[in-house]
Amino acid sequence: MECQNKNPEGHEKQSGSGPRLLLNSYSGNKIEGEAFVTDHIFSYIISGTNEVWLGDKKYIFSAGDFRFFKRNQLSRYVKSPVGGSFKSVAVHIDQATLREMSGLYGLITDESHQSGGAMLIRPGSLLKGFADSLIPYLQYGQPDERIVALKTRELILLLIQNDSAFKNILFDFSEPGKIDLQAFMNSHYRYNVSIDRFAFLTGRSLSGFKRDFEKLYQTSPSRWLVQKRLQEARFLIEEKQEKPSDIYLDLGFEDLSHFSFAYKKSFGYAPNKKYL
Repeated sequence: MECQNKNPEGHEKQSGSGPRLLLNSYSGNKIEGEAFVTDHIFSYIISGTNEVWLGDKKYIFSAGDFRFFKRNQLSRYVKSPVGGSFKSVAVHIDQATLREMSGLYGLITDESHQSGGAMLIRPGSLLKGFADSLIPYLQYGQPDERIVALKTRELILLLIQNDSAFKNILFDFSEPGKIDLQAFMNSHYRYNVSIDRFAFLTGRSLSGFKRDFEKLYQTSPSRWLVQKRLQEARFLIEEKQEKPSDIYLDLGFEDLSHFSFAYKKSFGYAPNKKYL
């Protein structure tokens, strides 16, 4: 799912400029990463397993699962091949398409839907037939944008038919409102995203985010993030006997040398010399 990032359903930057269909097929080792989910995502797993973390909540999906990820959230993911491969199809549902359909069919939200960040969708023959119908189009690359638009509209109507609650999810065009800053940061500090992104997701302007953050923590967001990640690293290394090379990426550091330098600067010694 952007972190100057890759997307959980496609491993490429998500532009958010229009609907997209993706066929994800991998073999060999597991693939992991993190991303910012810009658009709603519908996905069907054909083979393999997928672990997803949204905030501090973990989801585990396997072959045969239909799932839906709400837009505007941070995620971590691990895709593991089973029987030699991981394969899934996904549809990114953009806001422009939803606004167009709202106008055409009078589809509007009745109330705010407070579901979690990921949903396991009730399976049905229509959704299975839809997912299967995508594969021939995707085997040779991205299909014609007119076909992508038609298939995305078809999916939207199928989701609402499958579960009427989707109308209130898909046609809620509001942006994140101002939320509890401390609770959000404590569950998302591991994500390697920009301060601008944290500000947006907590419903604040950049200046408002920095002001509220420094009032709460008496330090800047950047300094707090580094220290919070280093404190977690120290616990994992000294109490859980984890290797620095196994944890630095999960804690939001871009490379091992930067992590080791910051750790030594903060605590006065290298992160467990036994492993370096």
